[in-house]
Amino acid sequence: MNSASPGQLDPQVQALLRQRAANRPPAPKSPLSPTEAIATERNGYRQTIPLAGKPEAIHKVENSSIPGTAGTIPIRIYTPRVAQDLPVLVYFHGGGFALGDLDTHDTPLRTLANRVDCIIVSVAYRLAPEHPFPAGIEDAYTATQWVSQNAKAIGGDTTRIAVAGDSAGGTIATVVTKMARDRRTLSIAYQVLIYPNTDTTLSSTSWQELGSRGYVLTTDRKKQSYERYIPQEVDPQHPYISPLQGDLRNLPPAFLITGEFDPLRDEGEAYAKRLQQAGVSVKAKRYNGMIHGFFQMGGVIDQGNQAISDVAMTLKEAFANPPKRKN
Repeated sequence: MNSASPGQLDPQVQALLRQRAANRPPAPKSPLSPTEAIATERNGYRQTIPLAGKPEAIHKVENSSIPGTAGTIPIRIYTPRVAQDLPVLVYFHGGGFALGDLDTHDTPLRTLANRVDCIIVSVAYRLAPEHPFPAGIEDAYTATQWVSQNAKAIGGDTTRIAVAGDSAGGTIATVVTKMARDRRTLSIAYQVLIYPNTDTTLSSTSWQELGSRGYVLTTDRKKQSYERYIPQEVDPQHPYISPLQGDLRNLPPAFLITGEFDPLRDEGEAYAKRLQQAGVSVKAKRYNGMIHGFFQMGGVIDQGNQAISDVAMTLKEAFANPPKRKN
């Protein structure tokens, strides 16, 4: 496996960054309208799909939709084999609360479903700026509740349901666990948080050191994503926006992933520490030499594939020994 020592970008990451710089499209000749800008960004984000590698074959992939509070919510169900009692993972894609869809994370989720031997329900929650906070988290919560109520119908086990997500999706995953605790309407066994946003202040050391280097995620881009996502009248420190805030007790056990050269590194690791202080069982791993988004880059970055394997192993263990928690 290609790897890097602490303080050094992984050689595969270096090669990818050079390639991206060489293939960067020219700047538009005239300013784009907000609608054109978000459409361009969404299309650009979809260009990352090939970095995940060749999609694995899986027993069944089904596109569907479920009732939401403001219309239907598209979902994609991955089933690794015929069974009636498989554990279920509800997954929320990343993309700064404004980008991403069911296709952008299709390849890693196929692999993850096969390796865990679990059903995965991928959720296309509503995106900003058309649908700012709390639209996305309400869709995510509704989808998780639907899975809890309908797990048997899709071949799943109602007692073994976990949530996961990367980047903004990681934020949404942990917020869903807070909502489940606060509303007392469903039980979540585990949470996997892949380089989540947990603090809107962007004040950590990793933001100061890495926010202007151009390693995929920058301070300017993150500020823009928060401006799109958070209405002006809403406090950015709301615990459903900045998970570092508020009460973290009685949340499900967690596996939290960070990348050494990701500006989100320190706030993710701070969240893991706060969970531990609140009595939550936490496994945290920093991947040396990695940049933001590497979980989706397993086709060109070995540690992206390793992260999928680590998540799979952790979830297999969690599903084999679901915790008993007080709600």
